[in-house]
Amino acid sequence: MPTPTPTESTQAPASSTGLGVDVGGTGIKAGLVDLGTGELLGPRSTRPTPQPATPDAVAGVIRAMVDELGWDGPVGVALPSVIHDGVARIAHNIDGSWVGCDVVALFDRHLPGRSVVMLNDADAAGVTEVHYGAGEGVDGLVVLLTFGTGIGSALLLDGHLVPNTEFGHLMVEDIAGRGFDEAEHLASASVRARDGLTYEEWAPHVSNVLRCLEDLLWPRAFVLGGGISEAAEEWFPLLENRTPVRAAIRRGDAGIIGAALYSAARDGLVDLGSTLSPGSY
Repeated sequence: MPTPTPTESTQAPASSTGLGVDVGGTGIKAGLVDLGTGELLGPRSTRPTPQPATPDAVAGVIRAMVDELGWDGPVGVALPSVIHDGVARIAHNIDGSWVGCDVVALFDRHLPGRSVVMLNDADAAGVTEVHYGAGEGVDGLVVLLTFGTGIGSALLLDGHLVPNTEFGHLMVEDIAGRGFDEAEHLASASVRARDGLTYEEWAPHVSNVLRCLEDLLWPRAFVLGGGISEAAEEWFPLLENRTPVRAAIRRGDAGIIGAALYSAARDGLVDLGSTLSPGSY
């Protein structure tokens, strides 16, 4: 695959710092990020996700974490939701009251005077992997998939994020002959654990999902993440799709890093050229 030559316009200045927050179903993680290297600057801060995880409860925890880190710049928040026109449209592993929430107004209350950008958590991971990880230097279309309770997805074309894809909900014909079902109901890591599948038994289901996506999109590379990617050497060789598959590198910190980078770019604090073009939600 062609590898573009990095230029000054596609690299964040080494001295740039950002702050990212990653909201999960059980924990909220935050950290300061060196935007030149994608490395965390010091230990990340972690707090339990409030229960119920309502918008005001989560935003209150985020404000406390931002204050704890002594940060007064723009804030990026990765959330398990789709954000359209500043409104949360779905809620995975957080309270259903997020649906329809005006997230701009929410953070105007909790972090007044701050620039706060929210994006889908899988999109944040995709931004991270394209700029600092397994997708770096790939021309054309890159599809990131995270395998966990469901299947999260991010789509990036020449480094430009196409936000809010939900490929885990793609209807796929089950290779076991049980008709059609959502991809994440057939090939997520939780399905493998639930059914006690070996890698040899599970990999064909993953291959089936990948083949459906590559027949639709013809990507140049798949980047596969989630905790199960740590065992990539055990099941990647079992995959039978045609597109090159790479294991995600940044893993547990990807949401923090991608949120920080996206926020800084949206705020005009870093110029990432063709590597990242923050779009409008």
